[in-house]
Amino acid sequence: MQGDDAEVIVIGGGPAGATVAALLAEKGRRVIVLEKGVFPRYHIGESLMPFCWYTLDRLGLVEKMDEIGFVKKSSVQFVTGDGRSSRPFYFSEHYDHPSSTTWQVERADFDLMLLDRARELGAEVRESSAVTGLIEEGGRCVGVSVRDGDGVDYALRAPLTIDASGRDALVQSKRKWRRRDPLLNKVALWTYYRGAKRDPGLDAGATTVAYLPEKGWFWYIPLKDDIVSVGITAERDYLYREGRDPATIFAREINNNEWIAEHLAPGEQFGRYWSTGEYSYRSEFCAGDGLLLVGDAFAFLDPVFSSGVFLAMKSGEMAADAVDAALAAGDVSASRFAAYGEELCSGLAAMRSLVCAFYDQGFSFGALVKAHPEVRGDLTDCLIGDLFRNFDALFGAVATFAELPPQIAHGRADLA
Repeated sequence: MQGDDAEVIVIGGGPAGATVAALLAEKGRRVIVLEKGVFPRYHIGESLMPFCWYTLDRLGLVEKMDEIGFVKKSSVQFVTGDGRSSRPFYFSEHYDHPSSTTWQVERADFDLMLLDRARELGAEVRESSAVTGLIEEGGRCVGVSVRDGDGVDYALRAPLTIDASGRDALVQSKRKWRRRDPLLNKVALWTYYRGAKRDPGLDAGATTVAYLPEKGWFWYIPLKDDIVSVGITAERDYLYREGRDPATIFAREINNNEWIAEHLAPGEQFGRYWSTGEYSYRSEFCAGDGLLLVGDAFAFLDPVFSSGVFLAMKSGEMAADAVDAALAAGDVSASRFAAYGEELCSGLAAMRSLVCAFYDQGFSFGALVKAHPEVRGDLTDCLIGDLFRNFDALFGAVATFAELPPQIAHGRADLA
């Protein structure tokens, strides 16, 4: 490593990048985080899965979560178009552990907390630092080109570069590795309400998934300060069938779900409308020589089960352990990260199968659990983020209601 600026360069300071940087710095590794923006900054993806608790605990941040005052989330529920809600999936009924209560977070505060933790543990964080390219020698990544906030270009070198650039997916773009998921070609539109209705008691912080025609759906996420995040995910042709004005679309779709209409009636929309489209993808590879992908820079699934932040942090945690071992062995070739890719893809496959079932016209959670009560525990495991195990029984039952998707072959380490 003589002449290198660091042992690890991390591109991006979001949940994946901050997690991997914090854990590597804690192990004594020299880490530089390059973040193009300045924190705090806005980001969507506010509902956490319960199994985020384990990574937060490893980072020493569980108590900090409560100090910040994020809304507690104890369950998720599903609501039909005529306003009938399912029995909530209370996480504690299946899994009696502190992680059974999770949080609804403002990402500006949450992401800043994670990045500050990386700093506290010894990572060097450079904000307003945009990575403009990879430095490659003989097919191996040996560093990055950077442009700072003053427009000055410079180079950094390290044995390993971790792409945690989120949906920018820098490596996917540079190496043409992005592969869109043809089965999850949705768009999303969202905004915020103040003063909207909340359910009483334990359900006050629940995530609600409220159905729309043609398998579209609303999310309804209670945040602190009497604010609710409300969004629509649906096929592009459905959502934009009468034009693209977001306020008009929202007003129309609110009337397509009685629960949403009732809960938003006392509230007032504020701020802008946001949108994103056709967002499900996975990289052709998770790793190359001297290069590793984590979080949204590797893959993003549909947001229906709030898996985004969990998969970002979990992949960051998994990557930290794999990278530390690779550095200790003096080998950062792609083959060192084959097991990382296999494990991460197995968890993604389970979640993707459940997401695809959700969008199948013949599927409902109520019918599944009624016909196959023995899989309710496995189903809840998926919903809380306990993804890295065998789900053959669950998806055997799901297959009686919905066509299971073919598995995606790509996403492993580039061993060519």
